[in-house]
Parts: sequence; structure tokens; C-alpha cells
Amino acid sequence: MSFNVLDWSRTTNMIFSRHYHAASVLQSGKVLVTGGYHNYDEQNTAEVYDISTETWTLLTNSMKDRRISHTSSVLSDGKVLVTGGYDDGKYLNSAELYDPTTQTWNITSSLKIKRREHTASLLNNGMVLVIGGMDDTSTELSSAEIYDPTTKTWTLTHSMKYARRHHQVSKLENGKLLVTGGYADNMFHDSAELYDPSTKLWTTTGKMHHPRWLHTATLLRNGKVLVTGGKNDTMFVNSAELYDPLAGKWTVTGSLMYPRDCHSAILLANEKVLVIGGRTVGYVHLRNSELYDPLTETWSTAGNINCRRDQHIVSKLSNGTLLVTGKEVDGVGECTAELY
Repeated sequence: MSFNVLDWSRTTNMIFSRHYHAASVLQSGKVLVTGGYHNYDEQNTAEVYDISTETWTLLTNSMKDRRISHTSSVLSDGKVLVTGGYDDGKYLNSAELYDPTTQTWNITSSLKIKRREHTASLLNNGMVLVIGGMDDTSTELSSAEIYDPTTKTWTLTHSMKYARRHHQVSKLENGKLLVTGGYADNMFHDSAELYDPSTKLWTTTGKMHHPRWLHTATLLRNGKVLVTGGKNDTMFVNSAELYDPLAGKWTVTGSLMYPRDCHSAILLANEKVLVIGGRTVGYVHLRNSELYDPLTETWSTAGNINCRRDQHIVSKLSNGTLLVTGKEVDGVGECTAELY
């Protein structure tokens, strides 16, 4: 077993403790955090983190809707598109745009379908693809729709082969989107499918070796995708596997040191993948992190974050620093953000 102890440090706390929030790195390098639960009360507030001063600023203007389990996507023009989510029994189809230059929110056209626990991906053509999630009848969705920033309109496109929520999406080097895992119809998915923006069609692309949801999927520098952890029914998963886009096949790689779900994963400048926190067997929350080395396909211990957390978000800043926000378990409200 090898050890790579990372230097984690606390930074200024967010103004609101949050989970089920969203975070986006703006073109300015600042980080916009939106919505989520604060003391299990849905929020419409948003705040911005400035790494140069390590301070948070609460925006004077809030989102029009309170929301959790939503998405936020930085568009080509620098604006941020926030979609869907949930607010106190209401499933949302509303969408709004944040303009960093004026620090204001504006309503844009609504999604065709109300949804939460979906994903939103920026395509190479500047449009945004929203897929899956769950609607207001608690039905998992296979539907997909595209937002055009030039016309500010949504268009339904071809549906996925399978309905799913809490899935993961990775944009491959060829611009296609790889969708993995998730949950629907009392089934944990091992399926994977590809979306081709040029044809707007979906194709299946093999099956993972283990069904999973609440997992991570990270694009590596070699073009492969690393999928880690997750949950399958009551079992926490420590397995990891690699997808090769050239072969369209899945192969098993070294297993995580700890089974975990609701964790985060991010590619570092040294081409290793850092996995942070989450939950493990017995729903125990984790402080530890671990590193995956693509050259050896092995994992090593990478030090502890300051607070146990799950359902958090890790954002890579322009200077390479990592900002972790939300769902701290220890001292709620006292450790809402930290840096690596």
C-alpha cells in the first residue's frame, strides 16, 4: 500500500450550508453555487466564491425558484443555465439564466418535462442536452431535450434506450456522450449508451461488469473513462472499471480501497484521479480520499478531508486548486468548504 498525503485546508465557509446544490466554475475563475437544501429547506439563493480572496459573496438577486437536485451549465457566452429540480413537493420544469456581468437572473423557456436528478451536458455545438431523471409521478425518465442558447428554446430529441436517474455522463474526446448506470423501475443499471450529437441518436455500448448508481465517471487523458464505486441495491461497491471508446468495451481495473457511493472524483494535472469522501458500508460517512494511477491501475491513500461529507461537489479552479462544497456531516455549517 502506498501513501500520497494531500494538503487539504479549510477555506471560508459558504454563507449557507448546502447539499443537493449545484456548482459551476465561471469563465472569470470564480465559482457559482446555487440552491440546494439549507437545514432541509430548499433555497433559491446563490453565492460566488473568489479564490483570490477565499471569500464568498451572496448574490443580491436570487433565482426565481427554490430548487434542489437541479443542474447548472456554463454556456459558451459565459452565462449559466440552471434547469429543473424539486421544491417542497413540486417537480420543476423551469429554467433560468445567470449573467455574471450583471449578476442577475432571467427566466428562459421551460423544459418540456418536469424533472429532478437529471443531468445536463454542454455539447461541442454550444447546445445543452438534458437527459433522464424523475418526473412528478415518481417515474424515471428516458427522455432527452436540447436547449439552444441562440433561440432560448427547448426541443425534445430521441430518448435514451433506458430510463435512468442518478446516472453519470462523460463527454468523450470525439464529442459523443457516454451515459452509465443509474436506477429505474426497481433496477440498478449496468447498461451504458452513447449519444451522437451529429445524428441525435443513441446506441448501446456494452455493459459494465457491475450495475451501479450514485457512482462517478471520469474522462482520463488517454481518452478512456474510469467508473468508480456506487451502490447496487443495499451493497456499496468498491469495483472500478474502464471504458475504451475505440473498442467500445469495458474492462475491470483495480478496486477502490473503500466501497463508497455519493462520493466525488476528479482528474488531476498529474493524470491521476482523486476520489473524495462519500458513504460506505453501514452508511458510514468517509473523510478519506484515494488516488487512482492509470499507469499502474492501482489505488493509494491520499489523506483525509477536514470533514466527512457526501453528495458534495468538487470544482477544479483555474489555478489547479480543488474546491469542495457541501453536505458536511461533522459540525454542519462549520465546514462547508475546503481546498486542495
